[in-house]
Amino acid sequence: MEFAIITGLSGAGRSEAIKCFEDMGFFCIDNLPPSLIPKMAELATLPGSKVNQVAVVCDVRGGEFFDDLLEELQKLKEQGITYQILFLEASDEVLVKRFKETRRRHPLSEEGAIVEGIHKERHIMEQLRGQANLIIDTSELATFELKDKIRTAILKQDKQKKGIMITIMSFGYKYGMPLDADLVIDVRFLPNPHYIEALRDFNGTNEKVRDFVLNRSESRTFIKKFTGLLAFLLPRYVAEGKTHLTIAIGCTGGKHRSVAIAEESATFLREKDYNAIVRHRDYQRSK
Repeated sequence: MEFAIITGLSGAGRSEAIKCFEDMGFFCIDNLPPSLIPKMAELATLPGSKVNQVAVVCDVRGGEFFDDLLEELQKLKEQGITYQILFLEASDEVLVKRFKETRRRHPLSEEGAIVEGIHKERHIMEQLRGQANLIIDTSELATFELKDKIRTAILKQDKQKKGIMITIMSFGYKYGMPLDADLVIDVRFLPNPHYIEALRDFNGTNEKVRDFVLNRSESRTFIKKFTGLLAFLLPRYVAEGKTHLTIAIGCTGGKHRSVAIAEESATFLREKDYNAIVRHRDYQRSK
């Protein structure tokens, strides 16, 4: 039986997360009081039950009941039921913006003080966050990117893949360095398609742009050395128990070179049976 707890900060994307679990065939319950979690698990494990995948959302909307969550999760362990905790978060700035856009009040805010409510919630959630199997910062994620992370990292659909989730992120230096990168690779030394008028308006997923970037001797040499480095590092990361790795590949605008190299790197990793997803942070904003 698969049992998932979806939690995290208000406004960080729990609603989208539970939709993803529903799409994957999970029986989902939103805002379930923690005291009912063991009972829900018990019912799902009864002989003849057709429910073998359960996902529940627990958050501060449960009020005083939320304080009992860790105790109830311990009861799950005593029942012999394993579970995973997905914790969603985002920066204060992004959360404030989302609340303003939806014109909703934060569940812990007083007199409309959104930031105060966010800070209170972070404090309340601190211990639970420390027990999460996966923490996702949704500050810069589109909905489809969040769903990709959940499917690949939490659901682990392909049991044959090697035990580390790798995100390859392309980005533009002029828009700032990514905050969540473990490795940062600068590919601004490669020829820039921006200066080729016929290629300028396309991005690195375009075949002609891709060929321009990759079919150069310096590009081929770089790819060989970079993938060789990954082949050396990744088994050692796995051996150390690392479960998630973000590799950021940057060029000037994040539109051409970094995108092409990110796609090529992800192809190499998938061929080696690693879970690899690609995220292009800036390629649609670059002009």
